[in-house]
Amino acid sequence: MSIKLLSEKQLRVMNWWCEDSKDRGRDAVICDGAVRSGKTFVMGISFVLWAFYRFSDASFAICSKTIRSARRNVVSPILSVLKGLGFEVEDKISSNLLVISYGEMINRFYLFGGKDEASASLIQGMTLSGVLLDEVALMPRSFVEQALARCSVSGSKFWFNCNPEYPAHWFYQEWIKKREEKNALYLHFTMKDNPSLSKETIKRYERLYSGVFYRRFIKGEWIELEGAVYPFMASEDAFWDKPEPPFDDYAVSCDYGTVNPASFGLWAKKDGVWYRIDEYYYDSRKEGAQRTDEEHYLGLKALIGHRRVRCVVIDPSAASFMELIRRKGEFEVIPAKNSVTDGVRQVSTALKDGSIRICRNCTDSVREFALYRWANTADDVPIKENDHAMDDIRYFVTTILFSGKSDFFVVAADRRKNCETFF
Repeated sequence: MSIKLLSEKQLRVMNWWCEDSKDRGRDAVICDGAVRSGKTFVMGISFVLWAFYRFSDASFAICSKTIRSARRNVVSPILSVLKGLGFEVEDKISSNLLVISYGEMINRFYLFGGKDEASASLIQGMTLSGVLLDEVALMPRSFVEQALARCSVSGSKFWFNCNPEYPAHWFYQEWIKKREEKNALYLHFTMKDNPSLSKETIKRYERLYSGVFYRRFIKGEWIELEGAVYPFMASEDAFWDKPEPPFDDYAVSCDYGTVNPASFGLWAKKDGVWYRIDEYYYDSRKEGAQRTDEEHYLGLKALIGHRRVRCVVIDPSAASFMELIRRKGEFEVIPAKNSVTDGVRQVSTALKDGSIRICRNCTDSVREFALYRWANTADDVPIKENDHAMDDIRYFVTTILFSGKSDFFVVAADRRKNCETFF
């Protein structure tokens, strides 16, 4: 395989790091856009050429969602071109390592798969001079950030490539929208930027898709797909400014997690409406350390502050955390009603009729509303991802807001009178 003709954008990817390029001072390059637009191939070639232009006897990483996709999408297409340019490639398949040499220069390219949160540990401890992240939008943030943190060698650069996902995706928000702040070159590709595709081939691809899929995979746009659990919460107007006190009542809802994120919501009632005025959200994978029950309890106390809360509603599976709160004796604990399908319906009702309002400062809730989607199964349940704030909101609605609208009731012992009080 040889390179016969490159488009203007492909040429820019090939030489953005060269001394005579206007982009040479950039720390990263980001290529997104349509499928079959030729961005992955030129990025792979350019990455290796840059590595040998800048370094020798150095280590680099080529990452994709899986090692198999890294080989299929990046490595295999560029091998014949590299050999044609005079490079020698030793593929150590069992070690997922490419040892590439040119004359007396030699560099090592490790292959990694970033398929889930646990993948971040695979790349920990390495020292890299650069990283290429193919399909970066399909990788968890923890893996990507760990890979970038490994690039501690002076002169190292980041290379990102992806097809679009939804606008609230962390990579779109943190890298594409903040590309100037990150000092990254951003290039958006369409099929017309790939000279190897004929007009007939492009038209055939265009006929394969319609609607949202056409806009995402052919036009290369970052847009929402169908399947949002709360599609009416996609707009910024769906969220509220935090109201000023005083408030009539307070309550807390908790989705407890140690490995998974823990999400606690502080609710305040004003003029008949419950506002989510603050939240505690701790992601141990993102933070790099797990918290104990005691540490989460301190987070709960800091969230509540001086306020007198009616109760703390918790997922009934969090038995140890509930027992800890009971032992402390500061807050009343209620196990949450945990019917997912009915709960989602009730949350939808509460959001639409204004019984509850989510304040803009609750950023993790805002983020999860954009990401929470139905599973494509016959069970009619949401995907178990990006659902921790969503779960604690559901616990509040089903157990507090709707407690008086069904057969649900709470029995509390009044120790001063040695009797039971029914609500």
